[in-house]
Amino acid sequence: MRVLVVEYVTGGGLAGQPLPHILADAAIIRQAHLGDLAALRGVDLLTLTDARLPDDAGIAALRVDAGDFDATFARGLAWADAAWVTAPETGGVLEALACRVVGSGLRWLGCAPAAVRLAASKRATAQQLAAAGLPTIPTQTAAHAVCAAAVVVKPDDGAGCEATRCFAAPDAAARWAAATLGPRAVFQPLVPGEPLSLSLLCADGDARLLAVNRQWLHRRDGAFGLAGVSVNALADADGAFARLARRIAAAIPGLWGHVGVDLIATTEGPVVVEVNPRATVSYAGLRHALGINPARMLLDLARGEWPAPLPRGTEITLDLDHAATTA
Repeated sequence: MRVLVVEYVTGGGLAGQPLPHILADAAIIRQAHLGDLAALRGVDLLTLTDARLPDDAGIAALRVDAGDFDATFARGLAWADAAWVTAPETGGVLEALACRVVGSGLRWLGCAPAAVRLAASKRATAQQLAAAGLPTIPTQTAAHAVCAAAVVVKPDDGAGCEATRCFAAPDAAARWAAATLGPRAVFQPLVPGEPLSLSLLCADGDARLLAVNRQWLHRRDGAFGLAGVSVNALADADGAFARLARRIAAAIPGLWGHVGVDLIATTEGPVVVEVNPRATVSYAGLRHALGINPARMLLDLARGEWPAPLPRGTEITLDLDHAATTA
């Protein structure tokens, strides 16, 4: 099988523009995807690389200069049998690339475009999950609609902690949002608890829980940031996280392949923050944490085969420098 692997940020999607602060996160996802697929027999790889960045040793690549991404992506699609693309949901980027792959007739190793569109909106996701009876954070378009001691502001279609800030009063939140985000802003109450994430494998309205991860968030001058993640940090002894994963997959039709879910573990149980319709940074720790190649799981899923029951494995921490260490 010939697989085109594209990570948008490192793969030339921003060629001709300044590289963003999420470059390091994007690079670790890229390296994990390429490394996992390269370890499999019968898989030929091609990737796209921003011309300002180095190539990956041993991986065929098309280099992308400013203005060349669309044409180079088309060249990659013409070569491939399947495509695995990771990109921010911001501005509809991931959805547009998914539509191009699906329209080309290739095997798309990701969520259906409609599922990407829904999950790209934090407000639409919260409404969809709440309608299915799932615990989620109320997400508003006006700061004064949030009934809480502290208000979190973020872009409705943002990725990660992009432009996410906390304010003690709705007036301050509204002013900052108007000056910074405009109509993209959404407002949520600050929910106390432990930030977690789930790594899932999804298909056909169902999900297999791969790992429960601990997120190391920091807040500086009101701004949130991700300092690291401990992959496979918590056991799901009573199956509660696995049941939640299945309910999320049933509530959002079209989730497929590797999917990430951000949660807050509160005293009353987990509350869903957002659903990422793609692999996240936590993916990079799965192979070492579980002792199983998650790219193999993805290709098996494309053949209709769910993974066998997974071992408990060990905990892998990805720090700010993205160095993996065993706990």
